[in-house]
Amino acid sequence: MKKILIVEDDVHISGMIQDLLTQEGYVTNVAYSGTEALMCFRMEKYELILLDLMLPGKTGYDVLTEIRAESQVPVIVLTAIDTKESTVSLLKLGANDYITKPFDNEELLVRIEVQLRNVTTTSPETLHFKDVTLDLEQFDAFVQQEPLNLSKREFEILKCMMENPKKVFTKNNLYESVWGEEFFGDDNTINVHISKIRTKLAKINPETEYIQTVWGIGFKMQE
Repeated sequence: MKKILIVEDDVHISGMIQDLLTQEGYVTNVAYSGTEALMCFRMEKYELILLDLMLPGKTGYDVLTEIRAESQVPVIVLTAIDTKESTVSLLKLGANDYITKPFDNEELLVRIEVQLRNVTTTSPETLHFKDVTLDLEQFDAFVQQEPLNLSKREFEILKCMMENPKKVFTKNNLYESVWGEEFFGDDNTINVHISKIRTKLAKINPETEYIQTVWGIGFKMQE
């Protein structure tokens, strides 16, 4: 199921949107401030973000700028300002779309569907990070053009992390994304798979670090 982050400090509006999306089969999280939104974004993987502009703490403009520095996840802005200048500003910052408050529920759902469809149809056939390449169609992996013999789980873990190389993934994130099941705290499962991936990478290129351990949180790709 597609997961959507709702960033809206008005409890009534955020609750209404959450109920609407839940009824349509989406999984949702809600953030009520800019700081909380960025924390959620960095801790979970979302297919789309609904972002209000007027937020306590970091503004929606700040949040959008930081998200775009790390990810191309679709962002639909929720705004009460409907001028040509504001629209141009949002698009320049990297918003994929915007909808003016008060909005029609059906229009919001259609705009969400369009953005999710665009992501599906434009998904890359390959992923690249440093000298690692993943062929998403053939499920092949290479380091310096040499085959990297990964198991299916190892491939999916590496794919998940390479899709968002700046994001710190908790073990919960990785387990639920790759196994598709609820995580019950078995740290060893993820640790073993990460260790095997590191070993296989190092066998081909021992001079480069690819996966960083973020102590107390999880893992991310090593910059």
